[in-house]
Amino acid sequence: MSLAISPSSLTILPDPPAPPTGIGLIAGAGLLPVKIAQGLRAQGHRVHGLGLSSQYDPQLPRLCETFAEVGVLRLGSWGRILRDWGVRHAIMVGRVDKAKLMHDPWRLVRNLPDIRTARLWFQKLRHDKRSHMVLRGVAEELHRFGVSLLDSTMPIPDELAHIGVLTRTQPTAEQRADIDFVWPMMSELLRFDIGQSVAIRERDVIAVEAVEGTDRMIERVARLCRARGWTLCKGARAGHDRRSDVPTIGATTIEKMAAAGAGCLALAAGDVIMLEKERVIDLADELGISIVGVPSII
Repeated sequence: MSLAISPSSLTILPDPPAPPTGIGLIAGAGLLPVKIAQGLRAQGHRVHGLGLSSQYDPQLPRLCETFAEVGVLRLGSWGRILRDWGVRHAIMVGRVDKAKLMHDPWRLVRNLPDIRTARLWFQKLRHDKRSHMVLRGVAEELHRFGVSLLDSTMPIPDELAHIGVLTRTQPTAEQRADIDFVWPMMSELLRFDIGQSVAIRERDVIAVEAVEGTDRMIERVARLCRARGWTLCKGARAGHDRRSDVPTIGATTIEKMAAAGAGCLALAAGDVIMLEKERVIDLADELGISIVGVPSII
C-alpha cells in the first residue's frame, strides 16, 4: 500500500490491483491519458475510459474496452457509469482546456454541474480551490460509488525522471552550482504550495512558477533574462497526492526552454513525469539542453 502525505492528513492509496482487472481512466486533454491507457494495457489491465467532453485525445477510445464521453462537471455520471461497468479502481489524468470548453456549442448542456458537483463546490471548495482540495473532493465522491482512485503514475514507472544526468549533454559547473544552491530553497517553496518550478542563473532567482504553469513561466523568464544558459528546476508539492496532477514535462517544455535560452533542466527524480521520455531526452540533446534528475527534495 502506498502513502501520499498532504499538509493536513495522510492519504492511504490502494495497492494496484493484480491483472487482469478492469481499471477506469478519467481522461482530460493531452497525451498523458493515452500513455496511461497504453501502460495499463501493457500490464494486462482492461481499460474503461471516461473522456471529458471536448477534452480527450481522439485516439483514446480505441485503447479502451468500453468508453463514454462525460461532462467535466458531472461527477455523478462518472461514478454511476464506472459502477455500472463494475469498475472498482480508476486513474484520473489530463488537463482541462478552458478554451475548448468555451468554444463547445453544447457547453451549457454538457458542462452544467450536476447535484453532486454543485454540493461539493458549495460545501467544500468555495473557499479553498487548491488542486489537492479539488482532488480530495472528487476522490470522496467517487468513493461513494465504490470507486477508489489509484496512483496515476502506476502504469508508467519508466516515464518518471530518474537520478543522474539523463542526456548526453552535460550540465556546466555553473549550472550544477545553481542546482545545489536552489534545491534546498525549492523544498520550502513546495512545502508552502507556492509553485513547482524555479528559474535560476548564477545564484540569482529569475522567476518562480505561480498559477500560470511551467510553460508560461518559461516565456516570462525569456522576457526577464537575456543571457543564455539558465537552469529550470522542477519538483512536486510537499506531500503531493499522486492520484492526479503529477508534475509533467514534455517535448513542448524543452522547445520553449530552448527558445528562451535555457541550458539545463533539473527534475525531482521519481516525482516528475517525462512524457515520451526518450523523445524528450533526444530533443534536449539536439537543442543543447542537459537534463538532470535530482534526489527528491521532501
